Amino acid sequence: MTHEAGWAHAPGALRGPSWLRPPSDPNDLVPLLWSATATKVEGDLVVGGVSMSDLVAEHASPAYVLDEADFRARAGAFRDAFNDYDVYYAGKAFLCTEVVRWVKDEGLCLDVCSPGELLVALRADFDPARIGYHGNNKTVPELERAVEAGVGRIVLDSFAEIERLAEVAAQAGTTQGVMIRVTAGVEAHTHEYIATAHEDQKFGFSITSGDALEAVRRVLAAPGLDLLGLHSHIGSQIFDSSGFEVAARRVLALHARVSAELSVVMPEMDLGGGFGIAYTTQDDPSEPSRLAAEMTEIVAHECRALQVDPPRLSIEPGRAIVGPAMCTVYTVGTVKPVALDGGAVRTYVSVDGGMSDNIRTALYDADYSCTLAARRSDAPPVLARVVGKHCEAGDIVVRDEFLPGDVEPGDLLAVPGTGAYCRSMASNYNHSLRPPVIAVRDGAARVVVRRETEDDLLATDVGA
Repeated sequence: MTHEAGWAHAPGALRGPSWLRPPSDPNDLVPLLWSATATKVEGDLVVGGVSMSDLVAEHASPAYVLDEADFRARAGAFRDAFNDYDVYYAGKAFLCTEVVRWVKDEGLCLDVCSPGELLVALRADFDPARIGYHGNNKTVPELERAVEAGVGRIVLDSFAEIERLAEVAAQAGTTQGVMIRVTAGVEAHTHEYIATAHEDQKFGFSITSGDALEAVRRVLAAPGLDLLGLHSHIGSQIFDSSGFEVAARRVLALHARVSAELSVVMPEMDLGGGFGIAYTTQDDPSEPSRLAAEMTEIVAHECRALQVDPPRLSIEPGRAIVGPAMCTVYTVGTVKPVALDGGAVRTYVSVDGGMSDNIRTALYDADYSCTLAARRSDAPPVLARVVGKHCEAGDIVVRDEFLPGDVEPGDLLAVPGTGAYCRSMASNYNHSLRPPVIAVRDGAARVVVRRETEDDLLATDVGA
């Protein structure tokens, strides 16, 4: 299909999203989307010095590939940029025992939000005093477990939880450090499911309604609770500091009001985070150093205006550490050109995974990129849709991407930016087996989470 103005102007051409442009060479990597060690060697994708062809030959596909050097570098970048802050790694993004050890090595704190995440952290001998515990509906048993473990701070999310934790602390004969999660009424520019600071959602106490101040009063009245400060989180996949400016103003105003009216100086404040990463060329994430400078100035400015001393600050980078550090490698099973109205043709490339290992495309309408991972092609690019093997029309991995026109069964495809929420949200849908996580560094690959087996799949089925 040719046209003097380009492929998109040809009769029957299928047009992708406005931001997606046909590449001059579909074999090339876009560095912004990949971990730092990812490169192509004669068409073979190499990550951490390990060839994806060799990795799949040994471990099969699909597989998550975790670039250890990249993970550590990103963790260190946030630690160094926010050197006067406590930086909390988001366990919910991706967690396993080995990753907890990396987090500990790099001097970060750890955020967990379930008994399972706490279990993994303690298994890796992570200092519980450096753990924060989130969640909007923590049960008595999990609060007891957190208190017994010595978790440094529990982030309170409801009046019922204040009473619940106060009773647990009293029974344990201890004082538990807590923060109060507040909603600042900020509409973050992100998907509605991951925007968390507006009023109409399940997290936190509203500042505008007065619930946040009442929560402060109730915590102060509970002898077994030590109020460390306020916690605010405006959402996830946030690219700049503009939303934090409004949130910080409102949260610091409440911080100052507590000091003035209740004569209590809270020593800490958590600004949240949820910093974004580049999934495609339309994304433009900020560097940690820029975010740190801007957020620090925002807080300093507001504290000067309110005439209060700045509290010790915490942030939670979210996906920004592990997200770009991982890719997923698949094997192509079928390639199916599908004729559409107007004479256009969409090329469906089916791989051996799908929504069971990456639900984000179906759940959030998320965009991803991909590349041919085991050979170089001289074929011109075609607009393709990469789909999974599950019994769902919405089982899409990459909605739109240019791939070489000769992509065929047996080829390897790799999708970057899958470190956050892909393995952690993976499922056994269609009774599929969840893929392994393979850490790569300096030419060596090691399994840090093994592939599930059929025995694993049947282990909880008591019908036999």
